[in-house]
Amino acid sequence: MTDTSPPHDSVPRPPGDAAAPHRRSLLGNLLRGALIGVVETVPGVSGGTVALVTGIYDDLIASGHHLTAALRAVVTGPHRLSRARQELAAVSWRLVIPLLIGMATAVLTVAGPIGHLVQTHPRSMRALFLGLVAGSVLVPVRLSGGGWRLPELLRFGAGVLGGLLLTSLPVTALEPSPWIVAPAAAIAVCALVLPGVSGSFLLLSFGLYQPTLQAVDERDLGYIAWFGLWACVGLVVIVRLMRHLLVRHHRGTMVVLAGVMIGALRSLWPWQGADGTLAPPGPDWLGLLGIAVAGVLAVQLLVLLEARRTATAVPAEGARRVDSADGADG
Repeated sequence: MTDTSPPHDSVPRPPGDAAAPHRRSLLGNLLRGALIGVVETVPGVSGGTVALVTGIYDDLIASGHHLTAALRAVVTGPHRLSRARQELAAVSWRLVIPLLIGMATAVLTVAGPIGHLVQTHPRSMRALFLGLVAGSVLVPVRLSGGGWRLPELLRFGAGVLGGLLLTSLPVTALEPSPWIVAPAAAIAVCALVLPGVSGSFLLLSFGLYQPTLQAVDERDLGYIAWFGLWACVGLVVIVRLMRHLLVRHHRGTMVVLAGVMIGALRSLWPWQGADGTLAPPGPDWLGLLGIAVAGVLAVQLLVLLEARRTATAVPAEGARRVDSADGADG
């Protein structure tokens, strides 16, 4: 069964799933960005998961697509300026700018404390984020439209396997030289786009997690600028790929992402050694189970609040458009 949607400008959504309004509160977008920034500092948790849960995933991918298209227009032409202006006008700046400000603020202020908590309370932190990610899996399942058949189940299984493989990478201690940081940054930034794939976990596997957090904490501008440059390169590639998949194969993409999120839970198993080997539950299993359940409930509460906000915002936006049309007719 081919999962193909007509090529149009907006990312398709499954039947019955209301499109998210384009106008969101600036404060809400700042908080969304802060959440993404916080989780990006935690191994095993993806900023893409937060974007998916808070209802901005499709709009964020679409805006990223238009930004990269504007850059390509400037570089390749023809009609460089006019095409770039057209693409930039399609970007949801009301979403992108506060989101970036919130992310940068969170990363610059909490990178050190979060790294400290992960080091001093590893089991509790992994249990918390295990619950948060597990509670988020229902979001791509719902966005896929449900009613999975054999093709969807096979895609889901492939996603689970991919998540397991990514989170089973051996930890490698690499010297943080510029030519090691460059590809690591380009690969790790994929976590901003792919729910379930953690950029911090990939950096940890490359042996660059602590050097990167230390560079942010100490404001090492040279390291940060080089890392950011190659992160942008990786982001351009993955955004264009995900835009294509969401437009052409929205249902199948959501099914695969749900599988990746399930498989990636391996990295958040509370009982594991320093080298990532898994161990059976210890005597503290009951307390950690409670922390994980609290994480699941927190995500479900967030999903419920986002759904209610969307349900009330969409009719209000429609009413404003009707009033504007009536005013124009008058």
